[in-house]
Amino acid sequence: MREPWALAFPAQRDARFHFVARGEAWLWTPHMEWKHLRAGDAVLLPRGSMHVLASAPDVPAIEIHALARQPVADNLYLLGNGSAAAAVSGAGAQAAPECVMFCGAMRFNLDPLHPLLAMMPEVMHAGALVSRDPAVPVLLEAMEREAEADRIGSCGILARLADVLAASIIRAWVECGCSDSTGWIAAVRRPKLGKVIAAIHVDPGRNWDVPSLAAIMGASRSRFAGSFTRIVGETPARYVAKVKMFQARRWIQREGMRVAVAAERLGYDSEASFSRAFKRIMGVPPSALRAGNA
Repeated sequence: MREPWALAFPAQRDARFHFVARGEAWLWTPHMEWKHLRAGDAVLLPRGSMHVLASAPDVPAIEIHALARQPVADNLYLLGNGSAAAAVSGAGAQAAPECVMFCGAMRFNLDPLHPLLAMMPEVMHAGALVSRDPAVPVLLEAMEREAEADRIGSCGILARLADVLAASIIRAWVECGCSDSTGWIAAVRRPKLGKVIAAIHVDPGRNWDVPSLAAIMGASRSRFAGSFTRIVGETPARYVAKVKMFQARRWIQREGMRVAVAAERLGYDSEASFSRAFKRIMGVPPSALRAGNA
């Protein structure tokens, strides 16, 4: 993009990711004042909130979809404003400063109601987390090289690097003491309790009970149950039930799975008992998801 420019990104369900490879930009969201981004900065908007990227805060924004796009590969496009296209063709030797960015959408393999997504801020800035994860600067440098090199396969490599960088940003945020001393993040920061949380999410269909979860933690049943409830803020049984419903929601809503199949995979004796549990936790019956009403 050649100055002046400003792009409005509408709200969406998928997360948004931006990496500034060259030049600089300003970022604005309804939840945050204008933030200055420099070359090498990356930002992640976990909930895909509406936002604006601009060469300066006072430039009127146009919708990102209004820019002409040139297909590069599957779901990858080259975008630019008119002055940038003229510069590529050799016109305008005294052209305005240029900003080169890699912008993408990504879908987390998590239900939108997952506690991790619910606790994330609207904007996560890699620059603020670099000191807490030595891998972040290396990934940023690799992305900058790929963005500048314009080699075969660079777009695909950039997309994969963005996946890794987004995960690194989230991990650094989790580990840096970004929340209170209780709750889901407090639990995953404790190695023994974190193993329990991970096991539940890896295999939500298993018939998890207190003895089996306590064995993973390496603690007595009473000590495990007390620690889990105190730190997570709810009982193990309640948490397991919520994770099952998160999984069911994704299966039914995104993959079109039949309610009876989801109930069987998650260990329920009948579709009716599953539907009652689903409505109690999620607030709507699973049939509403099938009908597209939730």
